[in-house]
Amino acid sequence: MASVPSLASTVQQRLAEGLSAALPEAGSADPLLRRSDRADFQANGILALAKQLKGNPRELATKVVESIPANDVLKEIEVSGPGFLNITVSDAAIVETLAARAADARLGVPLNEAAGTTVIDYAQPNVAKEMHVGHLRSAVIGAAMVEILEFTGETVVRRHHIGDWGTQFGMLIQYLIEHPHELDHKDEGAEVSGEEAMSNLNRLYKASRALFDADEEFKTRARARVVDLQAGDEETLALWQRFVDESKIYFYSVFEKLDMDVRDPDIVGESGYNDMLQETCRILEESGVAVRSEGALCVFFDDIKGPDGNPVPLIVQKSDGGFGYAATDLSAIRDRVQNLKATSLLYVVDARQSLHFKMVFETARRAGWLNDEVKAVQLAFGTVLGKDGKPFKTREGETVRLVDLLDEAIDRASAVVREKAQDLTEEEIAERGAQVGIGAVKYADLSTSAARDYKFDLDQMVSLNGDTSVYLQYAYARIQSILRKAGDAKPAARPELELAPSERALGLHLDGFGETIAETAAEYAPHKLAAYLYQLASLYTTFYSECPVLKADTPEQVENRLFLCDLTARTLHQGMALLGIRTPERL
Repeated sequence: MASVPSLASTVQQRLAEGLSAALPEAGSADPLLRRSDRADFQANGILALAKQLKGNPRELATKVVESIPANDVLKEIEVSGPGFLNITVSDAAIVETLAARAADARLGVPLNEAAGTTVIDYAQPNVAKEMHVGHLRSAVIGAAMVEILEFTGETVVRRHHIGDWGTQFGMLIQYLIEHPHELDHKDEGAEVSGEEAMSNLNRLYKASRALFDADEEFKTRARARVVDLQAGDEETLALWQRFVDESKIYFYSVFEKLDMDVRDPDIVGESGYNDMLQETCRILEESGVAVRSEGALCVFFDDIKGPDGNPVPLIVQKSDGGFGYAATDLSAIRDRVQNLKATSLLYVVDARQSLHFKMVFETARRAGWLNDEVKAVQLAFGTVLGKDGKPFKTREGETVRLVDLLDEAIDRASAVVREKAQDLTEEEIAERGAQVGIGAVKYADLSTSAARDYKFDLDQMVSLNGDTSVYLQYAYARIQSILRKAGDAKPAARPELELAPSERALGLHLDGFGETIAETAAEYAPHKLAAYLYQLASLYTTFYSECPVLKADTPEQVENRLFLCDLTARTLHQGMALLGIRTPERL
């Protein structure tokens, strides 16, 4: 089905036609339409136009209103103040537009068939290291942007750029060679849990680090092992692969708990670009984008200076021939643009890496890999803070393990569900507890602008009141309960009925779903969708308290209110799914 034009776009079009008819000299002037608390919409574009045409804005506004023919959408247009237009749409127009949305599986949201290809780089854990609270935001924000962009029609390629290369692997592999059973599992052949995999890796990491720091001879052997790894020695690579495979068991267990779909082909770590590093350096040096400085291959920028006022270079290759993150990131850009045919590169990475990515993107532009047809954007995110407003740590000052945080959220949410549950089994309480707990963690993150830090407060996150996912999930479950109790009465749009104020407010907000999705996708701003959904649940709560649904005055009114309930539920369900949050039918 074709997308459904919103009431706002229909009103905008009628006003634009009235402007052209009344003031041909105005050309295609924008009426500057927005939602208003004085009426349904307000247009204030005539003020700027009057200035341009040197006319009286109130007179021009009156002239425009007189030029708009009578129609079934605009119920009333009032000239207000110095020349604003206050516009009220008809009740029938609201219901008819919503009926068209309800008839479409996509709720009338347009699908852009000419969209491009976006590669999203997100959820970047490190091999042989535990995931901590710092890994949460990249995973949650990235997964939401994947869903939102795909829903608008974009082709999305997921990339998990895991840390799976570097000097620490020399230490780990050498230790494993000398202690060959450290990665063995208790029950050979049994399925390995993520916890067991991580416990093995943790133990091995600590033991190898202690030996590396204490034993010079081991340190020498470990450094030689790094050279073997980089040279592609078979035995060394096979052991390296064991670390990667063991880590994936653990990663997948955490991502599964986060209710996230991470697939093996999407994991292309630092090692995936090894074969491209030499060529990347050669291209940059031959084109003059990078130059040798004290033996290192560097890119310099006039506008990027360090604290001492001197230019800070991007070091692509070190003086000893080794490669840093820059070489890998630039090679990844080449691969994503040339092989994956990306038109957009989206990096969901901590704001503290902004300088690095600014230099990498500028280097890629100078090399011609990024241009007017291909853009790269860092969706930079802030830090997760504790209740005290400081970076989130355990009482002992350690970084908080991500899995502990998720388990606690599920426990808290299960307690809330158990308290409210009327007819749920223990199994259902556990399932809902996971959906509510993980939803609460995701929503707290996504309802905050990514660039801002946010406080991790589980008490607030699982609250039934306020801007929380639990509030939205309960609104959805309440609607499902009403629809189950409706018996023979079925949702049906009734454009002939007069709407109560809270029905109008809910209807107009429902009609803004498509525009919210478009804005969220264009600005890479999932918090805008979260804000829309919270407002939707709030408006529904007001409607529910003011307008009896099953006990409405007439059968037609029951049907129309059930229709509003049903469309609200579908919009909540779709919007929450795009944020990666479940909407249980019963809570």
